Amino acid sequence: MTITQALEQSQPDLVRRLTAAIREQQLNQRAEQTYLHWITRFVLFHDSKDPEALESEDQQQFLSYLSEGMRVSRARLNQARQALAFFYEKVLGKSELSGVAAA
Repeated sequence: MTITQALEQSQPDLVRRLTAAIREQQLNQRAEQTYLHWITRFVLFHDSKDPEALESEDQQQFLSYLSEGMRVSRARLNQARQALAFFYEKVLGKSELSGVAAA
């Protein structure tokens, strides 16, 4: 399953909305790839559920998994958090992650 297939499975037209938001913010191609990576991992971690149905506890669970289970670096953890914050705010139109602290 490709990145785009995983995101589209969770919510149709999600990839187009995400890439449009990234380009609207004038982020570079590397940022786009990084955000797509972390958002896809988040969606797959939650069995391709619709991201709009997931709460801040689900986001914290994913970040805890990355930190404690996968032992990603602080920089990568902050990348993932930033990608999720961007996704929820700019793509889904929800406010900043509540209760999810930066590493």
